[in-house]
Amino acid sequence: MLHVDLLTDNIWVFFGIAVLVSFSGVMMPGPVFAAAVAKGYEDERAGIKIALGHGLVEFPLMAVIILSLGYVFTDDRVMTAIGLVGGGLLIFLGASMVNSRKMAMTDGAKMFPYKPIAAGAITTSANPYFFLWWATVGALLIGAAQEFGLIVVVIFAVVHWSCDLVWYTFTSFAVFRTKHLWTPVVHEVVFGVCGVLMAVFGLYFIIGPASEFL
Repeated sequence: MLHVDLLTDNIWVFFGIAVLVSFSGVMMPGPVFAAAVAKGYEDERAGIKIALGHGLVEFPLMAVIILSLGYVFTDDRVMTAIGLVGGGLLIFLGASMVNSRKMAMTDGAKMFPYKPIAAGAITTSANPYFFLWWATVGALLIGAAQEFGLIVVVIFAVVHWSCDLVWYTFTSFAVFRTKHLWTPVVHEVVFGVCGVLMAVFGLYFIIGPASEFL
């Protein structure tokens, strides 16, 4: 865990660390990344839209933490519910992607049947790791930003989201620009792996909470 004094000693050190930590979180393979790959196949600007959908969930959550209600996400019952419901949805989305991985060659919309903005919001909301990150590391960064004043908190929120924007934009653009190199086999492997990863994430987040009832 980052030491608070290190974050609050110098505003430039704070933003440097905040950017590095933000990128380390956003670049981890997960459901939103899988959505960026899936939608990027049909739209090079899908990453921008997915980041917007992600922001529709992330900005309100940051506001909740800023308003000192972050303790809600440290409640075991809340995290258990998020794990069970979110994990179940991720498994459903992952299975749907695997089952229809051949369709994107002819009808990409059926493979992941959501518009990019909705895909960004849905995969973000269904990802318990997202809430866990904000309940721990994210809350620490917001607390440090508050030491510099409200305007820095707002700037931090925008900077953090910009990291999401840059990464998902790059992802969808790269996928779209290289899709002509994809053979049917490569296509099926890529989307099959993305679907499996999404389902595995879902299973992982269900096992923890479910074990408490066994």
